[in-house]
Amino acid sequence: MLEAAFATIASSFSQALGGPYHPAIARWSGAPVLDAGGSIASPGTPAEVPCRVQVDRVTEAMRLSDGYRDKDMRLIVLAEGLSRPIDTNAKVEVTAGPHVGIWSIASAALDPAGIAYDCLGRRA
Repeated sequence: MLEAAFATIASSFSQALGGPYHPAIARWSGAPVLDAGGSIASPGTPAEVPCRVQVDRVTEAMRLSDGYRDKDMRLIVLAEGLSRPIDTNAKVEVTAGPHVGIWSIASAALDPAGIAYDCLGRRA
């Protein structure tokens, strides 16, 4: 309950002041369903969830992680209103602000307060 209040406050201030949390869409491609022979029977159902995200410089811990690339950025995705957790299967499309574009998620973790997902993102 408290995490939703903090996320609502952050989102409201951001909308009123033009940042740092910008509109975005988190997307997941559907997981294919295979038949007994291993062929794809159904491509799965893609999911789209509107969200708000701040794109920032990576942390030192992110720089030291395996797989870090020089142009990676930190994405802070507000958890409020998400119907599923942000994970490495998601792509986040930032639709406004200085970092418009599609970002792949290389790592994601919910912060201890449950307010936002702290992600390592790279341009898709």
